[in-house]
Amino acid sequence: MDLKNYIKSKKTILLDGGMGTQLIKKGIQPVGTPNITCPEVIKDIQREYLHAGSDIITTNTFILNKIYLETHKMDVDVIEANKAGVNIAKSVCKEDSYVLGDIGLTGQLLEPYGTYTEEQFYNTFKEQAEVMADGGVDGFIIETQSDLRETLCALKACKNVSELPVIVSFTFSKHTRGFVTMMGNFLNECVEKAVNEGADVVGSNCGELDPFEMAEVAAAIKCISKVPIIIQPNAGKPKLVDNKTIYDMSPETFAEGIKKCIEAGASLVGGCCGTTPEHISQVWRSVVREI
Repeated sequence: MDLKNYIKSKKTILLDGGMGTQLIKKGIQPVGTPNITCPEVIKDIQREYLHAGSDIITTNTFILNKIYLETHKMDVDVIEANKAGVNIAKSVCKEDSYVLGDIGLTGQLLEPYGTYTEEQFYNTFKEQAEVMADGGVDGFIIETQSDLRETLCALKACKNVSELPVIVSFTFSKHTRGFVTMMGNFLNECVEKAVNEGADVVGSNCGELDPFEMAEVAAAIKCISKVPIIIQPNAGKPKLVDNKTIYDMSPETFAEGIKKCIEAGASLVGGCCGTTPEHISQVWRSVVREI
């Protein structure tokens, strides 16, 4: 069954958890070339998520686009690194699981706030999406989005590259007027425009909202859209300890929050920063298995 039909047919789908924070635990910087220099470590992490119950894993390609790499002065070949990320995930993927090509941020701003045009953003995302589609991903996830214009550039690129399903996930803060991105895009506008441009799934990940607050995001999306909802919170709110960002929500509490998200309307759930295979396993054991 292809991923688009799988999403339609299954009531609750479990994704994986954090990759960057897991790499850091192992002493590896998540940016740059880990797909090339330590593929076995990434394979091990992805195997752990699959063993924990994940139906879908994501490629380790979040910032592997040309603009991010060039502006951060990283000597990384875009095509090689993305191709390796896809191959790693596919090599550990089980017969009944799926791989999403992970597309993140350029790390730059569009005109007039920055110097980049929408065409430049579109072209850099298109290059990344083409490599992923050619490598055999089952769909795309455009995540941790804070600028709706950038999101739509990535979405358009994915849609023009293939007919694979595209998940779009924003990062929101809570405002007196509702949920809003860092660039001032409110939830209603984000969801409506993403769906109008062809997003197959919409939702939220990362940011300062804990899993229980994310349930409010799911409920708000459900009120305005009929497409499936994805929610992937961090393992609690980020805390700065000894100049390090930590996430200390237990797997049990995290799972309780995910249960609230599902009750509020989310049908695809997983974790972001600070979440581990233990968090995902707890969600599968105490929430997903019981549904």
